[in-house]
Amino acid sequence: MLLEGKNVAIIGAGPVGLTLARLLQLGGVQVSVYERDFDSETRIWGGTLDLHKGSGQDALAAAGLLDKYFERAIPMGVKFADKHGKILATKSLTPEHFNDNPEINRNVLRTLLLDSLEPETVYWDHQLLEAEPKNTKWNLFFNKGKQAKADLVIVANGGMSKLRRYVTDEKVQQTGSFIVQGDIKMPEINFSEFYQICDHHRLMVASGGNLLVVNPLNNEALTYGLIFEMPNAWEQQMPDFSSRNTVIKLLQERLAGWGDLYHQLIAKTTQFVGLPTRVLPLAENWKQHRPLPITLIGDAAHVMPPFAGMGVNIGLLDAKLLAENLLGSKFDSIMAGISGYEASMLEYAREAADESRINELEMRDPAFDFRSLLF
Repeated sequence: MLLEGKNVAIIGAGPVGLTLARLLQLGGVQVSVYERDFDSETRIWGGTLDLHKGSGQDALAAAGLLDKYFERAIPMGVKFADKHGKILATKSLTPEHFNDNPEINRNVLRTLLLDSLEPETVYWDHQLLEAEPKNTKWNLFFNKGKQAKADLVIVANGGMSKLRRYVTDEKVQQTGSFIVQGDIKMPEINFSEFYQICDHHRLMVASGGNLLVVNPLNNEALTYGLIFEMPNAWEQQMPDFSSRNTVIKLLQERLAGWGDLYHQLIAKTTQFVGLPTRVLPLAENWKQHRPLPITLIGDAAHVMPPFAGMGVNIGLLDAKLLAENLLGSKFDSIMAGISGYEASMLEYAREAADESRINELEMRDPAFDFRSLLF
């Protein structure tokens, strides 16, 4: 086995990094995962994830966790509404489609994956500051003076990873869209009117270049994203998204002419996060000369906007393919296994990024009719 007697370091304890750790441990590999979060109780903030057949679900199946995903995930249809709050169409799921791509809370998925790992696999409160190759080992330097060594480093710590430079010179770029995320805890109590309208469905509204996507069932919270083309002025001075009152005023002005239901949604939101959408251009090939074995998976390899729902699914596919290459007998060296993974990944990730870009431009077009998604 290529990794026999090797120490593997995975940087980042998101779903992609943890899935890879699980797959490698099933193959008898010694794995350590280093995560900047203080502990496993640190909340991962954001919308739910839906895992697809042929990618995310296949990776969890290989990890022996697919049934546990289905137990915890929620099948959801979608309602389409206009800017006044009128429901225009509903797409509900029948039982035979419940396992197509049910939604799972990010924290629930992380707990599922953590519980599948051997004890003390994840080192919390380990923010990577630098990685340096020395002789045959990577020297890893973390916050608070912590250090570690590894034979192979797998970078899974997100789109803004500093270690990408060892693998590619491509830089992350903004796509021109902006997402404001918000949530309301216990919506069945704190905003029962909206919660009842959703009726266990996601809700989508598109009007005037604004796209609103709401999930009322995100681990006892209603979570939404409002997506629009980023104003040019924000490139010079970004609004203060830590100021709740500032964001409420900004969004209510943006949704002028929308019904009172949506203005209440904004007013009842307890926390906002503003995110410009980003993409990593994918070169035909990555650097062949590397000081020691290292590669990228997940958003570190191919951050892309969420407009095709492919980000985490492509990342989980990365984990599955890379594990197969490193655990199997097809390749005669670690770097050959890595190169084989990267050649395939760059192709399928580029296709997903292209699909996401097409959807992005369509969805923020003022003339976009989301009811076309029904057919």
